[in-house]
Amino acid sequence: MYYFVKVAQKEHVTQAAEEMHVAQSAVSRQIHQLEEELGVKLFLQKGRNLQLTPVGQLFLKRAEAILKELEKAVQEIQEFIDPELGEIRIGFPHSLGIHLIPSVVAAFRKLHPNVKFRFKQGMYPSLIRDVINGEIDLAFISPYPEKCEQVTGEILLTEELAAILPPNHRLANEEEIHLSELKDDTFVLFSQGYSLRPIVWDACVQAGFSPSIGFEGEETDTIRGLVAAGMGVSLLPEMALRHTSELQPVSVRIAEPKVTRTVGLIRRVDEKLPRVAETFQRFLLEYFKDHTTK
Repeated sequence: MYYFVKVAQKEHVTQAAEEMHVAQSAVSRQIHQLEEELGVKLFLQKGRNLQLTPVGQLFLKRAEAILKELEKAVQEIQEFIDPELGEIRIGFPHSLGIHLIPSVVAAFRKLHPNVKFRFKQGMYPSLIRDVINGEIDLAFISPYPEKCEQVTGEILLTEELAAILPPNHRLANEEEIHLSELKDDTFVLFSQGYSLRPIVWDACVQAGFSPSIGFEGEETDTIRGLVAAGMGVSLLPEMALRHTSELQPVSVRIAEPKVTRTVGLIRRVDEKLPRVAETFQRFLLEYFKDHTTK
């Protein structure tokens, strides 16, 4: 079944065999035996590649689900023997990967040095989808999804967004500004699909204007660099401004309206987490409780 899934993913026996470090003949033999046992053709030859038949596509969905459950069962046994040797599969958006993720993982590994992490970076919709599909155990996400019935979790923190301006901007020396003072400026925003974009857009609308978008980017470093180079203005969360670089924009607090984002931790509804992931979840709740009250 494992060979079948790998061949289906690669659509090529040779490539699948190379990735699994086994002989091509062994893979072909296993696929043939599986087809004989099921009494159906799972693949059709299409040039040099293989293509799943309709029944092969149906079987692939079940096979992937079965292998995921098997992997989970093996992990549970390993954790039962020693929960300190488990692995945590965790997702996060790019904006949290610069400072927050390294900080909390480093703090956790001081207490549990043998626990492994498998990281998956993604955009807001894909992180929710990966949690629902069981691709990851937990996901840091921002903003926290209030209306998704298939996931549950907790808000870990709420942080303010600040205006970032070029060093020579007319408001660069102000301690705080009203967002409406930027209505005539060009904005550098995240691309469509990134959760910070609607937060910034909605804040501008609340301040009485629709932002004029001059540039779009997909990473906080890109946004900061473009602003520092004088390409426009933007809004970024506090934690995204802790990292410094050669091109550094000016950060100014926004007095009105107050612009914030929530950062949460989500998991699947009615799904028991692996013991090691439960331990990490409890650690995070205490970690952010301590760090937000100090």
